[in-house]
Amino acid sequence: MTDLTTLLEVGGPLAALGGGTAYTRAKYPAVYWSAVGGPISTARLLSSYSSVMEACGLTVAPSRLRVLAVKATTRREVRPIPPRRGIIRPTSTGLRIRLRLAPGQEPADVAASAERLRHAWGVHAVYVTTVKPGVVELRLVGYDVLRRVRMPRKTGSGFLKVPVALREDAMPFVRVYRTVPHQLTLGATLSGKSMYLRHLIAGLAPQSVALVGIDCKRGVELAPFAARLSALATDPDEAAELLPALVKEMEDRYDLIKARQGIAPDTPDEEITSDIWGLPESERPTPVVLFVDEVAELFLTATRKDEERRDEMVTQLIRLAQLGRAAGIYLEVCGQRFGAELGKGATMLRAQLTGRVCHRVNDEASAKMALGDIAPEAVSAACAIAPELPGLAVAGDTSGGWSRIRTPYLSLGDAAEICRESAHLVPDLATLKPFRPAIPVRPVETPAPAVLPHPATD
Repeated sequence: MTDLTTLLEVGGPLAALGGGTAYTRAKYPAVYWSAVGGPISTARLLSSYSSVMEACGLTVAPSRLRVLAVKATTRREVRPIPPRRGIIRPTSTGLRIRLRLAPGQEPADVAASAERLRHAWGVHAVYVTTVKPGVVELRLVGYDVLRRVRMPRKTGSGFLKVPVALREDAMPFVRVYRTVPHQLTLGATLSGKSMYLRHLIAGLAPQSVALVGIDCKRGVELAPFAARLSALATDPDEAAELLPALVKEMEDRYDLIKARQGIAPDTPDEEITSDIWGLPESERPTPVVLFVDEVAELFLTATRKDEERRDEMVTQLIRLAQLGRAAGIYLEVCGQRFGAELGKGATMLRAQLTGRVCHRVNDEASAKMALGDIAPEAVSAACAIAPELPGLAVAGDTSGGWSRIRTPYLSLGDAAEICRESAHLVPDLATLKPFRPAIPVRPVETPAPAVLPHPATD
């Protein structure tokens, strides 16, 4: 009886501790990693580093001089040499460690063993990046950072740089317009595409940038940001008038570059290799970012007249995609599908969009439209996105690299408030003035009349 009582006295707190640990791991993974998971993984790494590297085939035979020195000084066995390990640096989401590769090794050897290292050290994922020749960095992620997105403090934001999502390796996904000028974003309904677009607009609103929108869904997606938009088209007819104005703005900027550099006026635009960033800051025009929401609406036609208008708009979009970067005009094209079935010019326009972001789609063909021509192995990852994870997407570019990202939640009211606070930053562009959207006036709330206390009576 005494032993049973003692067991209950000891086992009760242990059970409560185990239950609390399990609850913290499920509900607060960052706290669990900092308190429990991180120290355990660090101890595993330190105690099993050499044996794990040898099991993964990441060791090399020692040199003859080393063998002779070991045999001359000790009688222990000469073991293969693993990569030289640097200092372990803990982070809020995992661990970082640099390895100096042994002679004859390459980063691909370590990357091929990432899954083995993950299981050996008990972490969620292991990512390998090259720091410099002969040195790689292992980024160990302790838990699934995409299930509950928390952006890091240092996001790398700046002019024309918008940290819009979190990558699966716990690094921010930054949309850099000067590096990737144009981008295509695909996603089905309720996949998080609008949230991604909302973050881009909110990130660009405080910057000295002209924002232009084409939203053929009567402006339901972009109208809340009207206070910060320099131009807005809410149907194909208005878009057919806005796009020529943007092309005219682009041509004027090319003329400005020609005049500054002393190029002959009759020089074709295609032969000019410079851009507005070579101009003095006092003469440099304001960059323009064009958001096209639901691009398929621009391609749909019902009559012969609509087909002519469609062909003109597609031609103007292709011109902006081909020549707009040098003039400081960038494209953000969004839609549910984007393929050859939309009509003439769709494939040519897609080829000019360097960046690709694919949210959850309804079929494999849609994923291939976004990623098939730049990263075929990413198509299966895009098709595996679950409906209960809105905002999860696969991002890639023409370099062939890709990664899974997820956009944090941002309410429409908060994004619209950021745009209203930045309304004074709308640049003065003469070509876009006729398309400036009307800014709705907030209704003034009448305060309720004060209730005066009644005197107490008998």
